[in-house]
Amino acid sequence: MNALALRSLRHRPRAAVATFLAVLLGTLLIGSFATLAESSSAASGADSDTLVILGAVVGGWGAVIVLFSVASTVGITTTQRAGEIGLLRTIGATPRQARRLIARETGAIAVTAAVLGALLASVAGRALFALIRSGGLVSERTQYDAGPASVAGAALLVLLVSALAAAVAARRATRGPAGVLVRESGGEQGRMRWWRVAIALLLIGYGVAMAVVTITVSAHDEDPYAAMATSGSSSILVGVGLAVLAPVLLRWCAGPVRLFAGTSAAAHLASYNTARRAHLLAGVLAPVIVLTSAAVGTLLLVNIDRRTLPAGTEDSATINLLNNVVVGMIALFAAIMVVNAFVATVAHRREELRRLWLLGATPRQVRGSVVAEAAVVAAIGVLLGTLAALTTVVPFAIARDEGAVPDGGLWLVPAVIAAVVAVTLASARAATRGTVRDTLVGAGR
Repeated sequence: MNALALRSLRHRPRAAVATFLAVLLGTLLIGSFATLAESSSAASGADSDTLVILGAVVGGWGAVIVLFSVASTVGITTTQRAGEIGLLRTIGATPRQARRLIARETGAIAVTAAVLGALLASVAGRALFALIRSGGLVSERTQYDAGPASVAGAALLVLLVSALAAAVAARRATRGPAGVLVRESGGEQGRMRWWRVAIALLLIGYGVAMAVVTITVSAHDEDPYAAMATSGSSSILVGVGLAVLAPVLLRWCAGPVRLFAGTSAAAHLASYNTARRAHLLAGVLAPVIVLTSAAVGTLLLVNIDRRTLPAGTEDSATINLLNNVVVGMIALFAAIMVVNAFVATVAHRREELRRLWLLGATPRQVRGSVVAEAAVVAAIGVLLGTLAALTTVVPFAIARDEGAVPDGGLWLVPAVIAAVVAVTLASARAATRGTVRDTLVGAGR
C-alpha cells in the first residue's frame, strides 16, 4: 500500500505540490504566531498582554483561514480522484483499501510539509518577535522565550485537520457502487452534506448577529473600541460561511451569468462548465470570497477608525496595526490558496482539455475557456465577498456616526476588487499555460 501511494503521488505532482504548500505555509503561519503566545509567559504587564493578543487573536484568525484552506485543498485533490477510485474498485479494491490509499498519500505529504513548516516557524517566530520589539510594541527587556511546544502544537493541529479533511473526502469519494463513481466522476459529486450547511448557517448567523449587536448595543458604549470588537470579525465570519456554501452558490449564480456569456465559444463553454463543475471550481471561489470580505471589511474599518478618532488615542496604533496584519496575512494565504486551487483543478482536467483540442479548438481557445471560467468565478466571488464585508462596514460606520455609507475610503472597494480579480485571472492563466502546453505536446507525440 505504501509503495502504491508513493507511485500514485509521482503521477500527480501538481496536486501533491498544492497540498504540500497549503500544509507547509499553514504550519509556518500558525507556528510563528504561536511562539509569541508562548513567549508571553516570560513577559509581564503590557508586554505580556500585547504578545497574547498578537499570538492568540491574530494567530487565531490566521489559524481559521489556514485550516479552512488546508481542508479545502486536501478535499479538492481527493474529490478529483473519484474516477480513479472507481477504477480501483472495479478491479477488486474495497472501499476501505481505497480510503487507506488516500490517507497514506495525504499523510506522506502532510507529515513532510508539517515538519518542514515547524522548522521554518521556529526561525520565523524569532524574526517576528524581533520585528515586534524593534517596532516598539514590546520593551527591550522582554526576551523571546518560545520552545518547541508551540511549533509542534501548530504542526499537530494542521496534521489533524489534513487527516480529517482527507477522511471526509475519501469517504465521500468511495460512497456508492464503483461503476457509478466512474461515470459520475466528471460531473457533480452529489448534494452538500447537512452538517456543512449547518456550519455555514451558524457562521453567517453569528456574523449577522454581531453586526446587529454593534448597532443596537456597542454603538452606545463609552469604550470607543466596543463597536470594533463586535463588528470587526463579522465580515470574516460571514465570508467563511459563504465560502463553505461555495458549490451551491456557484451553481445558483452561474445560471444568470450564462445569459451574459456572449456568443464566443470560450464564453459559452466557460459559463456551462462553471455550473457543471461547481464542486471543483468552488475550491477557487471560496478563497476569493474570504479574501474580498476580509480585505474590504477590515480596510474600511481601519479607515473609519482613523478618521473618527482623534490622533494619539490610546492603543489606536496597536489596534490598527493588528487589523492590517490580519488583512495582510489573510490576503497572502488566500492568494496562495487561489493559485493552489487552480493548479490542482486544471491539472485534473488534462483529458478534458485534450478532447477539446481534438474536437477542433485551438490552444488559445482552450486557454481562453479556462480563463473565462476564472473571470466568472472572480465576478461571483467579489460580489459575495463585498456583500459579506457590509456586515462590518455598515454597523461600524453607524456606530461612529457616519451613517450607513462611510464618509471616505470608498475607493478601497474597487481597488480590492481589481486586485482580487487580477490575482484570480493571473493564477488561471499561469496554471493553464503550462498544463495546456504539456497536454497538447504530449498528445501530438
